[in-house]
Amino acid sequence: MNLLSIGGSDPSSGAGVQSDIKTFYSLNVHGLTVITAITGQNTSTFGMVEPVSQKILKDQLESILTDFKIEGIKIGMVFNSQIIKILYQELKKIKIPIVVDPVIKSTTGGLLIEKSAIKDFRKYIIPLATIITPNKFEAEILSKTKITSENSFKKIGKIIQKMGARNVVITGIKGKNNQIADFVFEGVRNYSVSGGFISRNNHGSGCNYSSAILFALAKNKSIHESVAFAKEFTYKSIKNAKKIGKGILVTNIQETDRTNLELVNAIDEFANIKNIYKHIPECQTNFVYSKENPKSVNDILGISGRIVKTGKEVTIAGNIRYGGSKHVATALLTISRKYPQIRSAINLKYQNSTISKIKKSKLLTSSYDRTQEPKNVKIGGSSIEWGIKHAIKSLKNAPDVIFHKGDFGKEPMILIFGKNPNDTIEKILKII
Repeated sequence: MNLLSIGGSDPSSGAGVQSDIKTFYSLNVHGLTVITAITGQNTSTFGMVEPVSQKILKDQLESILTDFKIEGIKIGMVFNSQIIKILYQELKKIKIPIVVDPVIKSTTGGLLIEKSAIKDFRKYIIPLATIITPNKFEAEILSKTKITSENSFKKIGKIIQKMGARNVVITGIKGKNNQIADFVFEGVRNYSVSGGFISRNNHGSGCNYSSAILFALAKNKSIHESVAFAKEFTYKSIKNAKKIGKGILVTNIQETDRTNLELVNAIDEFANIKNIYKHIPECQTNFVYSKENPKSVNDILGISGRIVKTGKEVTIAGNIRYGGSKHVATALLTISRKYPQIRSAINLKYQNSTISKIKKSKLLTSSYDRTQEPKNVKIGGSSIEWGIKHAIKSLKNAPDVIFHKGDFGKEPMILIFGKNPNDTIEKILKII
């Protein structure tokens, strides 16, 4: 996945596009950047702002938009009317999620937009927003309305929506019981999402928040799910903030479990394969990914429920966790003992058409006959382990596919194996 950050450069990497890149990297997506302005700032003070020329801004945008498939865009610092109008002309016809973070002032006090450009920001940038994420101060500036009560939030949210933003999230409102709330205006609905509050001045939390929302939106999450995800992500970044310079703390994005992220991304990709519902078996599907050299199924990530067929779509029912799968995880565990490079697997519906495509492909395939399964194995519940061991017994190289034709009361099945979830997806695409 490719996500684009359009905004200012912060040499301290506390905020701006540098902060966005850190967020994207932690979420295992590729971050691209278009710089609108160069700032001189650190954790204590804010110095100069130098906007880029219209020529280089256009060239950056053209370079990125003509070469990459972009799944989402974040717009941060825009600084002046010239930059605003160019961005509008280049992005007004784009049909992907756009998150606008209306940065007006830096944490260290520097103005990030010319006062004369705020009018054009309202006219041209706000209408681009799938979601706009102002804090209390920014919401008051944009709406020209003071926040004095909860009714004020509702009034301001509607004002900003009327400017063209489809959804508005006013962030960072101190609530009861040491909670902090974000007020969400989603279409005609409005509600709040609350989370833990940390009384700590920091640099970068707003960028973390808007970048995380963009990631979730690009993953086809709902507005509510995206806000909740961003809120938790940002809370952790503030909790782990570090004193890097002499001034305020800089938010710190801890390394995310890369195994989990790779599997999440692959499951999303699998769910979006055209007509994939036709390949979901009666027992449903699980997609797994193990740590290196797994010792048990508890070292293997899987879905605690299943990938289930819902009409002509598929739904992820359950959470991804270690030990979440039993059957597919057992198959992977068994095969990884002989071929440790194999760390991912998925089960698909047995169909003659699929078997025919497998045979025509260059994938290494093996099978086993469940009718030959010893009685003690059936009784002892070791069917999968027995079958996989039987299928790989005489193989020199790791198989890509193992299948069986079932037995009395046992559904036939196809198992696809890969070095990682992306490798598994590539093999699936060859045979469906």
